[in-house]
Amino acid sequence: MKKSIFLCSIFFVLFSVKAQQVQWASKIIKFSSDLGGKQNGIKRILGKPDCFPQGGVSGNAWIPKNALDGKEVVEVSFEKPQTVKQIAVFENLNAGCVTKISVGNGSGSYETVWSRKKDWKTPSYKSTATADHAYYFNRKRRKVQEVPDVFNPGIEYAVLENAVANVVAVKVEFNFALLPGQKQIDAIGISESEVPIDASINTNSDFENLSNSEKLMFGNLVIATPALSLDGNKLYFTDNSTDSELIYSSAKQDEKWTTPILENNLNVNDIVNYIEYVGNDFILRGGNPYSKGTGECGFSTFKLRDGKYESEEQLKIAAFANYDETADATMTADGKIFIIGLESDFTQGGTDLYFANQKEDGTYGLLQNMGKVINSAADEGMPHLLSDTKTLLFSSIGFSSYGNYDIYVSYRLDDSWKKWSEPINLGNRINSDSFEGSPFYDETTEMLYFTRILEGKSSISRIKIPKNIVMKN
Repeated sequence: MKKSIFLCSIFFVLFSVKAQQVQWASKIIKFSSDLGGKQNGIKRILGKPDCFPQGGVSGNAWIPKNALDGKEVVEVSFEKPQTVKQIAVFENLNAGCVTKISVGNGSGSYETVWSRKKDWKTPSYKSTATADHAYYFNRKRRKVQEVPDVFNPGIEYAVLENAVANVVAVKVEFNFALLPGQKQIDAIGISESEVPIDASINTNSDFENLSNSEKLMFGNLVIATPALSLDGNKLYFTDNSTDSELIYSSAKQDEKWTTPILENNLNVNDIVNYIEYVGNDFILRGGNPYSKGTGECGFSTFKLRDGKYESEEQLKIAAFANYDETADATMTADGKIFIIGLESDFTQGGTDLYFANQKEDGTYGLLQNMGKVINSAADEGMPHLLSDTKTLLFSSIGFSSYGNYDIYVSYRLDDSWKKWSEPINLGNRINSDSFEGSPFYDETTEMLYFTRILEGKSSISRIKIPKNIVMKN
């Protein structure tokens, strides 16, 4: 369940029309300790914040060895010298442990410019939230990241009495014994202004100005994972109200959805069944049991023959490996490119987006990671590729968001399938204080369907988005 973050009123009264020159730490000079690994390593402190404004536990933040109750220090440098009036340290979990900040001009020596006063209290975001132990869509797939019962993310704003010129390095010292619990550090920024450095979500006004979403109701069914036929007249989804998760479909009549029909021929697994993609004459179905070492990936296609979908052999990917039992996938209309979200040895951290090329024999080659821009140290998955093969919708917990998993869009920049634009959050008309995932965009009706999980129960919502807003390319 997502966290509702409340910003202390002190930040609302600080406003300036003057544009800031903000730099984020770009290189590690020295650090006292590191847990190592792709998640929570020291390099996670570099670049702009990706754990704010939502705060809370993240694989994209640094956790030193003594983060529970010890002292730590980190030295970072910036791309170019700058006059500094403000230094901001983004503590996404239990803020208030910064004790000293020093600046340097590159000579190796530092000047202390800020230290914690004994009676000083850090202005911060505060929230309490109950833990969400529900499985993602209540099926045996990747768990929704659990929310800690209490957390206290915040930004340590150190505003200097006198600005310091030619700053290229900053040293930050911590005493993590000041507060109980685990600690994480997201980012370090500098500015020549006193205006608090902003931690913003990468979205745009087109998404913010959409109409409200509509929740679809089908009796007592607990529905998730929407997929539509190419003409937009048939909706497939999975019902999670029982232990056996079954695929249903509903037809559109007079702009309304009919009573759902159980798709018996598509429900070949006793536990997990879901549709990921609907083509002209085939369906991509997930939830198949598979054997490791065989190349089987848990997905198969159902070919349309004489008005009925018939199962074909399970798709095979060379040297396929998945840390979890299931995954989410999509593909191009011709089946030449297969995209999947999973965790493997080649991940950037958690679950990543990969692609594979189809070979002449119909199987797929090795999975290739889609790159660091679209994949973070946290989780990305639930991909949906549009017909232009350049627009990709997906869900992630690895970028600045409105809480937990949000839906994003990214655009393919070349033919390598490894270069993608910076993910854009679809805005607060779609992403809310609950879990959003499994996006499916119906290009015929220009309607986005997606899954929302609130208090452990999944549902499907839809919202009108003009095609020229989604498919920028």
